[in-house]
Amino acid sequence: MSPAPTNPAGDALPEAFAEIADDFHALGPKDRLQLLLEFSRSLPELPERYAEHPELLEPVPECQSPIFLLTEVEGTGREATAHLFFSAPPEAPTTRGFAAILAEALDGRTVGEVVDTPDAVTTQLGLAEVVSPLRLNGMAGMLARIKRQLSEKAGL
Repeated sequence: MSPAPTNPAGDALPEAFAEIADDFHALGPKDRLQLLLEFSRSLPELPERYAEHPELLEPVPECQSPIFLLTEVEGTGREATAHLFFSAPPEAPTTRGFAAILAEALDGRTVGEVVDTPDAVTTQLGLAEVVSPLRLNGMAGMLARIKRQLSEKAGL
């Protein structure tokens, strides 16, 4: 197995992100965009309890497309389990793709693992060649809100 990609500070990416980054880096730019679109189709639907109450979700204004997110925590502290929920329109596949990557990499992890995820992971997927910096900033905004919500809910 190849070593995990690193962020600019030299830290290894969390395992789930490293696997996703490896998948993206194994492809050329056009295929990376296609993989992002495939991720967009895998974004789980909101559970009914949130689909019927969208006001409970937090908007992510850094995203160019309307996206909303919410976290849940099972337990307290760093060892609590994190759950992530996203709402993004199908006509925003880039945004949905980013949300799906975050969901795949972080949902079900401990709050500590999520909060310790380096902010640079959003730039380590090799997507800068195929999406605008504004879109990458949107993914960073999603991660920042996830970390904040989880920290507050887990009592960190």
